[in-house]
Amino acid sequence: MRVAGPLRIVVLIFTAGLTWIMGSILLGTHGSGFSRLQQLFSSPENAVTTEPRARKYKCGLPQPCPEQHLAFRVVSGAANVIGPKICLEDKMLMSSVKDNVGRGLNIALVNGVNGELLEARSFDMWAGDVNDLLKFIRPLHEGTLVFVASYDDPATKMNDETRKIFSELGSTNAKELAFRDSWVFVGAKGVQDKSPFEQNEK
Repeated sequence: MRVAGPLRIVVLIFTAGLTWIMGSILLGTHGSGFSRLQQLFSSPENAVTTEPRARKYKCGLPQPCPEQHLAFRVVSGAANVIGPKICLEDKMLMSSVKDNVGRGLNIALVNGVNGELLEARSFDMWAGDVNDLLKFIRPLHEGTLVFVASYDDPATKMNDETRKIFSELGSTNAKELAFRDSWVFVGAKGVQDKSPFEQNEK
């Protein structure tokens, strides 16, 4: 009977020591114990490999822009649910979060030399006055960049003069824009060729 007491103490010390050794192995300095346990008990086929994240560039672009070029991203609104976005050099110029977009055409005017935002406005092309849009785009200065993203309806109130001005800014689709088209466009005052930065989905 007297041996049972010291034997229990030895077993208790041995168990505590073994637990401490296993704990220090499993909970070592490199990673958490839980992940090490998972590694020990998972088969090689089920091992989780961490793939490196795809690098994002300015405005969430998949690749960087060349030197001396402005990085931009223009996304039209989805029907009348998700608002459009206009981003330039990693700065959001227009978006629902900034609360400066609306139904119709969302237009940001940018200085083509230094990339500074000159003005950003939305024009309701369903119930608004097209003259407000004309007053905005008629007096543009040479070299002004024009970023356009549609939202819901870009064309109902468009007249021939509006379509002509957008065509002069480099658009190939302005003449055929229709109700509920999804249109994005980047042009400039004084361009000689048609803009390569335009997309229209019917």
